[in-house]
Parts: sequence; structure tokens; C-alpha cells
Amino acid sequence: MLNIQTFVFNPFRENTHLLINEKNECWIVDPGMFDTEETNYFIDHINKSGFKPQAIINTHTHIDHILGVQALTDAYKIPFGMHLSDVPVLNNAMNSAAMFGFQLQQTPVANFYIDEHTPFKLGDDQLEVRFTPGHSPGSIVFYYPEGRWVIGGDVLFAGSIGRTDLPGGDFNTLINSIRKELFTLPDSTTVYPGHGPSTTIDAEKKYNPFVKA
Repeated sequence: MLNIQTFVFNPFRENTHLLINEKNECWIVDPGMFDTEETNYFIDHINKSGFKPQAIINTHTHIDHILGVQALTDAYKIPFGMHLSDVPVLNNAMNSAAMFGFQLQQTPVANFYIDEHTPFKLGDDQLEVRFTPGHSPGSIVFYYPEGRWVIGGDVLFAGSIGRTDLPGGDFNTLINSIRKELFTLPDSTTVYPGHGPSTTIDAEKKYNPFVKA
């Protein structure tokens, strides 16, 4: 059984997630540590907890979700994975960093690509990968049926949705992704978004003004 821990980093208040199994193996989702202080805090937490990082897996590669990738790959010698369709976004990371005033020493390089047609194995557990473009061309979400939760990236928020005005974004595509890939999950499913508090599929179906069911 996987446990989830959430940390809030960088000026965009981005949610970085740790997925931990019974063997203390962990997978890092969307590491967004902004500076040395945030990076040291996160690494210290991992080390003091006795966690053993296995890989970095990203829902998408906008700048606020990749700021900590290089530091973690350097520290733990672990691979970094993402969806192939988000490569153009990753390749534009330096320009994005400059636009938002972030310091990015180098653009991370993906070591593997995550396919929505293949469950992603985490030790003895696995995540269902769902393709949810619209916020970015290669956005994906990670659904864990046993825990009744989904890591939703910047697709669906509590009472809101991801922005679609960045390169590769499209409003209608995003709404279709939410209806097809998220609103088909059980209503009790907890959504852990890329920003802000968690919510549930049921609450967003009923009250989200952008995409009520």
C-alpha cells in the first residue's frame, strides 16, 4: 500500500508529492524546490525518514514542477520520467524560467517516458496512468485505486482548472480530459492537485464552475 506525503514549494506554491511503500521505497512526483533551502529541507526529510528514492515521475513539465529535478537526480542518481508529448514544454524550460524570474542552471533530461497505456509499477504497487492534455500537451495523472486517490497535476483544482493560455494549452481539450479521465473515477476519489488543497471527484462534479458534471 502506498502512502502519500505532500510538500509546498516555490513562489507558485506548487505541490510536490512523495509516494512511499512498506519497504520505504519512494517515488517523487513533480519536485518543485525553488532554492537551496527548499532543496535541503526536502532531501533532509527523505534521508531522516529512511526513504529510498527510486525515480522522479512528473505529471507535466512546466517550470514550477521541474525546478528540483536536477538536484534530486544528482543527489540520488535516480531516473526522471515524463510523458513524451510534453518534451516541447521541457525543451522550453530555460525560456520559461527567464520569463518567470526563476534560476534554472540546466534543463533536466528525461531518462524514460511514461505511457498512458501501461500501468506504472512502483515496487509491488502500480499506478494507472491517464492522459489528460489541455493544460500542457503531455499532462498525465496518476490514479491509485487501492488508496482511492489520484495525483492530478494542474488539470483539476479545488473549484478551478489548470490554465490553458500557455504554449500547448487548450481549454476545450482540458475540459474533455477532465470529463473523460477524471470524472469517470469513483466519486469518493481524493484529488491531490499540483496547487492548493485536495478535493474529491464528487465535490468537483457538483461545485466546480468550470466543469460541472
